[in-house]
Amino acid sequence: MRPRIRQKWRPPLALVIGGTLAAFLTLPMIGIGYFKLAGFILGWGETTLLFFVVALISTLILGFLLWRLVLRPVYALTAHAEAVRDGRDDTPLPPHFGTPEISALGQAMLEMETTLQDREAGLRAYTNHVTHELKSPLTSLIGAAELLEDADEADREALVATIQHSSRRLQELLDALRRLAVAREPVGRGPVRVSDAVARLERPPGLAVELEGEASLPIDAEALDAVLGHLAGNAAAHGADLMHLQAEGATLTVSDNGSGIAPGNQARVFDPFFTTRRSADGTGMGLAIVRTMLEAAGGDITLAPSDHGARFVIHFETL
Repeated sequence: MRPRIRQKWRPPLALVIGGTLAAFLTLPMIGIGYFKLAGFILGWGETTLLFFVVALISTLILGFLLWRLVLRPVYALTAHAEAVRDGRDDTPLPPHFGTPEISALGQAMLEMETTLQDREAGLRAYTNHVTHELKSPLTSLIGAAELLEDADEADREALVATIQHSSRRLQELLDALRRLAVAREPVGRGPVRVSDAVARLERPPGLAVELEGEASLPIDAEALDAVLGHLAGNAAAHGADLMHLQAEGATLTVSDNGSGIAPGNQARVFDPFFTTRRSADGTGMGLAIVRTMLEAAGGDITLAPSDHGARFVIHFETL
């Protein structure tokens, strides 16, 4: 959940600046009138002293208002930005700001900070996943290469097969990583009709696709084609012979009649490299790529409960 700055009414910055300028313009004129009227009554000495007292109090009030409404929030934003830069979390932002404009700036800074922290955490986890997944075929490749020189003919064929299989596995993982990197790039916002994407869909052998309803989604046509292609391939790989799409508004529900997803795996289906088909050389990147592509287009995908097969819900915030 993104942090939010508590909303509280404060005068807009234009009103603060305008009021300050008006005060500086009117105070001298008030002082001149005051001298003319009070100088003859109180005397020039008392009048001058009283004028300076009033001017000092007015200046202190204006200075306090400027400090509270403008300078203090700016200093707080600066201190918080420096703390984030230095990797510290001991300088929280104040709960509210002096003007709506500075409050909006503070909220934007909070959201930017949260986004950067999420990206850093995601990149760290992603790097750990990549290192782990590449290590296994690379270790097999190195081990087979070291044994190849001293192996007899029978073992040599087995080692060559191991090298070829590990090389293909590495290539598949690298290709999946490349597709994931491409999926992170911003895509066009369409709109594209779901029926058009279904008509273009290359169906895996034995898989029928049916569409109920219609919707125009704010995503690039090529990106939606790739999303449906991944979901169709995933359904076919789990034994489905029917994929049903229901389109309504900004939501597209995709369900199939395959073997479904085990309850213990449902929380991890969108994790990069997570696969239940490792023995069949599955990369575990399909659903991760799907989610990344949808997020790049301003949408999201979730796994919904289903009595039979798998059921995914794609949703966009705005059309």
